[in-house]
Amino acid sequence: MFKASYYSEAELRALGLAEVGERVRISRKASIYGAGNIVVGNDVRIDDFCVLGAGEGGIHIGSFVHIAVYCSLIGRARIVLEDFSGLSSRVSVYSSSDDYSGEKLTNPTVPPELAGVQHAEVVVGRHVIVGAGSVLLPGAVLEQGAAVGALSLVRDRCQAFGVYFGSPARKIGERKRDLLALEERVLAGSRRRP
Repeated sequence: MFKASYYSEAELRALGLAEVGERVRISRKASIYGAGNIVVGNDVRIDDFCVLGAGEGGIHIGSFVHIAVYCSLIGRARIVLEDFSGLSSRVSVYSSSDDYSGEKLTNPTVPPELAGVQHAEVVVGRHVIVGAGSVLLPGAVLEQGAAVGALSLVRDRCQAFGVYFGSPARKIGERKRDLLALEERVLAGSRRRP
């Protein structure tokens, strides 16, 4: 039977994260860069082979957040995952991106003044779910309750409780709001924990 290996509480503190909450499970197989710019709330799980590369803006992970296997969160600008959000396996979140026009050089090995890297905050709102293999580009804002289908490309804003799919992602429906009442049950239970 498969058994994941997570950092202990003491090991989490030793990673040098800016803040780390309670009941946090981060796989020992995850890679963390810029730990001093990463904030992690309570009841968070980060699975194997995830890469968190926090730049100056940092990575801010709320509470009750799941980041599934093989996800990457990378970039100089701020990346936010609000409470109860989740990234399915192989989701990539970029708050920085090279200039693809051919007017500038690309990749981090070239002098910065010759590159045209663009940086913009990415926000994954409360109760947002992002399907497997999707990509969120700099400036993407997924409002509360938005759902993004697998293999989608998000470059802009996704409206609250909208369902999005495609490349680029387009709104294809509305999501139910029942989960807001269920959230209250989870929070009530967590208040009773020691």
